[in-house]
Amino acid sequence: MRKIDERDIIFSRANYKKGTPIYEDYYKKNPHKKNLDDSIRSRPNICGDGSMTYNEVNSPMASSAFEFLSDITHLCEGHVNEKKIIANKKTLSKRIKGLASHYGADLVGVTKLKDYHFYTHRGRHEENYGEEIKSNHKYAIVFAVQMDKDMINRGPMLAEVVETSKAYVDTAVVGMILSYYIRSLGYDARNHMDSNYLLMPVLVAKDAGLGSIGRNTLLTTKEYGSCIRLGVVTTTLELEEDEPVDFGLDDFCKVCKKCAYNCPSTSLSTDTEKENNDIYNWTIDAESCYIKWRYFGTDCGICIAVCPFSQQLDSIKNIDTFKDNIPLISEVLKEYTKKFGKRPFIPGNPNWMR
Repeated sequence: MRKIDERDIIFSRANYKKGTPIYEDYYKKNPHKKNLDDSIRSRPNICGDGSMTYNEVNSPMASSAFEFLSDITHLCEGHVNEKKIIANKKTLSKRIKGLASHYGADLVGVTKLKDYHFYTHRGRHEENYGEEIKSNHKYAIVFAVQMDKDMINRGPMLAEVVETSKAYVDTAVVGMILSYYIRSLGYDARNHMDSNYLLMPVLVAKDAGLGSIGRNTLLTTKEYGSCIRLGVVTTTLELEEDEPVDFGLDDFCKVCKKCAYNCPSTSLSTDTEKENNDIYNWTIDAESCYIKWRYFGTDCGICIAVCPFSQQLDSIKNIDTFKDNIPLISEVLKEYTKKFGKRPFIPGNPNWMR
């Protein structure tokens, strides 16, 4: 699997300011991306004045959450206790999963780290731009926090980004507690949270058995669909691994396509086959997607809301797998259409935001 350089992702590129050394370095190497990226940077920020959903009272609810996350980034790594506690990996895995759940994680899994999980180089922040990523950590604990689907169903309006920003905070707190706990046992641990990842949580979560990657390119779980946010803690502590799961999401996504058809920027693939001649077809045009985010002033969320798994339909809960079963998939989609029509949408803000 081809590794990704964090400098190339749109969230990194959007932060490169004209006249800075990292701006000059990146566009010297990638001149073909400069005009588009300059255009993106000229637009209002997410939650910013001038975007479609901007509200001077409500928009800072989300931007303040991201500011808080930025302020605690330095806590992701820390001192490791010199005294190493020795216990078997089954016991330690049970304790760690239980602690994560106690602090609000709805799903937790463990996997052994693979080379393709990691970015090649860092790119989000000026202080470590271009730094090659090296880690001696062997295991990853990955956890999902469910988001309030009534808030997500309001996307692309402001309530959606208020909810996603909260979920990033929730996963950051779980990750902080786990990493502090593991370091207290005498093993190194790092919390990977919003804008401070060394790896790609979606790939880690898939290998740890939390779910599969859907047409919307997000981690999709049978329990909560894409209506989750992920956090990861990596560590030198040896743990029990979980196995990947297959509940037939590939077969479901081949038929469904609701995320692609409802995407306001047409950024998602409508191809039927996931792979064709060794080319991965279910991709996202990250640039057109992110441009729409900047226009809305939120991170949209429509592809999350329209996923039938996100709506926790009864017909999904009662089925173990959709693999090779078109009739079952058709029944789910009929229930979905009867209940929501084209897509779920709750207009307006919840009472407490009005």
